[in-house]
Amino acid sequence: MTVKERLAALAAEVEVYLRERFGARMRERGVPESLLSAMEYSLLAGGKRLRPVLCLVFAELFGARRASVMPFAAGFELIHTYSLIHDDLPAMDDDDLRRGRPSNHKVFGEAGAILAGDALLTEAFGCMGRAWPGVAAELVLPALAEAAKAAGAAGMVGGQVLDMDYTAREGVTLAELARMQALKTGALLTASCVCGAILAGAGDEGVARAGEYGEAVGAAFQIVDDILDEIGDAATLGKPVGSDREQGKNTYPSMIGLDESRRLAEERVAAALAAIDPYTGEASEFLRDLARYIVVRVQ
Repeated sequence: MTVKERLAALAAEVEVYLRERFGARMRERGVPESLLSAMEYSLLAGGKRLRPVLCLVFAELFGARRASVMPFAAGFELIHTYSLIHDDLPAMDDDDLRRGRPSNHKVFGEAGAILAGDALLTEAFGCMGRAWPGVAAELVLPALAEAAKAAGAAGMVGGQVLDMDYTAREGVTLAELARMQALKTGALLTASCVCGAILAGAGDEGVARAGEYGEAVGAAFQIVDDILDEIGDAATLGKPVGSDREQGKNTYPSMIGLDESRRLAEERVAAALAAIDPYTGEASEFLRDLARYIVVRVQ
């Protein structure tokens, strides 16, 4: 099975949970159908489900069953989806297309999109909490704290603020760009890996190595996204190409060029591979292949 096939198979497991368990629970609780429609419009729009997959595979790497970790892993997709809905808003990136379809606010209006994002973010932590009692509370609680940090002011939201601050600003350094992207994109990817390790009781070294892998893969992923915004195909990517340049965003290609950006992405992939070098087995091989696959998209 290729890495793309394995990723698709794991994503399908997440998809089943989101469609059957999460959606059913929302309806049982009487969530207004108009709100749920807006939430599911973006949540069930496809995608690689990379963050929950990383959580599941790192848990599996350290001996946990995927099924026991699935509620927590799925919560990362709720957080990620909320961030996409809000990023597309006119007050943020003002994008009209997401995953090949009109952005949430183009279908449900700005207020509907804001509230759908708010609901997804809040429900994410309830979803994650349902990993207990299948996973011990002393493991779920620190994982929840890690996820909240990554999603909040010291993570993804802080990174979005820096992204807006740096847009159309001259003099932004490569170090500032790297920090912004480490928060905006990397923090949630890293937390997905770290939380999988925590929930499996991996111990300090395992959790640290999961963090190193996540940080490196997160950096490579964002560099590649920057490259694809320059040279990708809108139909393939499912979102506009060239919007970063039009908005005056600082990106790796705009600062160091495409060739150096590719080299830097490959360097970060090498760091990810080194982080999980001690481990063997199917889960570790998938993680190695996944890290390499990130860069293959722009070669």
